[in-house]
Amino acid sequence: MDYDSVIEYLFQCLPSFEQHGKDGYKEGLSNSLELDKHFNHPHRHYATIHVAGTNGKGTCSHSIAAVFQTCGYRVGLYTSPHLVDFKERIKINGQPISNEYVTSFVNEGKEFFDSLHPSFFELTTAMAFKYFKDMNVDIAVIEVGLGGRLDCTNIITPILSVITNISFDHTQYLGKDLQKIAAEKAGIIKPNVPVVIGEATEETRPVFEEVARKNNARIIYAQENPGVLNYATTDNGHIVYQTWCLGKIESSLCGTYQVNNMNTILKSLRTLAGLGYLSDCSDVTNRDKCTLEQKEALKNVCELTGLQGRWQQIRKNPLVICDTGHNVAAWEYLGKQISSMPCSNKIIVFGMVSDKDVDGVLQLLPHDAYYIFTAANNHRSLPATELYEKAVSYGLNGECCASVKEAYSKALTITLPEDFIFVGGSNYLVGEFLKEFN
Repeated sequence: MDYDSVIEYLFQCLPSFEQHGKDGYKEGLSNSLELDKHFNHPHRHYATIHVAGTNGKGTCSHSIAAVFQTCGYRVGLYTSPHLVDFKERIKINGQPISNEYVTSFVNEGKEFFDSLHPSFFELTTAMAFKYFKDMNVDIAVIEVGLGGRLDCTNIITPILSVITNISFDHTQYLGKDLQKIAAEKAGIIKPNVPVVIGEATEETRPVFEEVARKNNARIIYAQENPGVLNYATTDNGHIVYQTWCLGKIESSLCGTYQVNNMNTILKSLRTLAGLGYLSDCSDVTNRDKCTLEQKEALKNVCELTGLQGRWQQIRKNPLVICDTGHNVAAWEYLGKQISSMPCSNKIIVFGMVSDKDVDGVLQLLPHDAYYIFTAANNHRSLPATELYEKAVSYGLNGECCASVKEAYSKALTITLPEDFIFVGGSNYLVGEFLKEFN
């Protein structure tokens, strides 16, 4: 098979949660362990950092990878889902895996894969782990796909576990209350491995404490003695942080929700330094150089790693922003930030997948905007007409378009240079938008 045939095999012949929802979700680690054994446990050949959480895990993973990369490490990065191209999921120092490696991996192992019947995510995780070994990375940042305890990335023993936050998402798989969801995420906590918790609540903190105690794992809360002292937004939309450990940091990751992510990132970096990584920071003679490298990395995360879809500016006049936020916790921030935008008119191109808390998100959408409801080309997408009917019941005003391309084109025709267009609601919608217009 050539590359295009291999990608079709991965998406069409293997069940994918992203494409098929529950029909593509496989619970348990048996296939992952079989694949790991087949490839002779490649993840044991390099250090790993494991990142879980409801929101922010992609940003934290990319940011930590960017710091290691800037400090001279050869860094693997495994994240999901991709927005435009499959190869975004597997990178080394910001460069995606090659077509040739993907093709040879599948062709050489297809007979074994067909006998095992792995899911899409099980197979791509095995591909990433093997690729990082074959390419001799020093360290790999591994983002959990869904949950934690039974996620197929959870065969690793990392040097650090990170759990960004817990909120309601994927409740049909992870549980209907925060304690159950936290227990699933806390499943990545390993014996004697420290864990950084980005945000904890009265419901989730006892869960983390109990799992950490059972594993003799040191638990570090980013909310306690937070690294961010204060912050302000610049004229170009960047956020400037004043931090107690790195001084002033300018970040091009612009969403206001990034403040909590920055606390998690800074606490993770400090913990890693204490473990002997980024070790120049503990050497007085090299501390200034190390600080400058980390600040440079955190300023240029998107450029270094290829991170997309986080309050990403696409154009000016009119200002166009896209963001992948797709659940209630994300829209508690996004709704307020969109409402505060200084502009004459707001146009929101919006779509969601059907298995999210659609009603919960609709309640948080700004009422001073005009909506163009649409649906990404994905089996899980909620039809635009159904979304529109729900939105009207919440007092939102707008219309429907059959495709993301048509919806954005419509938005451009009804805006003036001083207006604001937002595109979001689901990863798949933003991915289609970026592929078509960026």
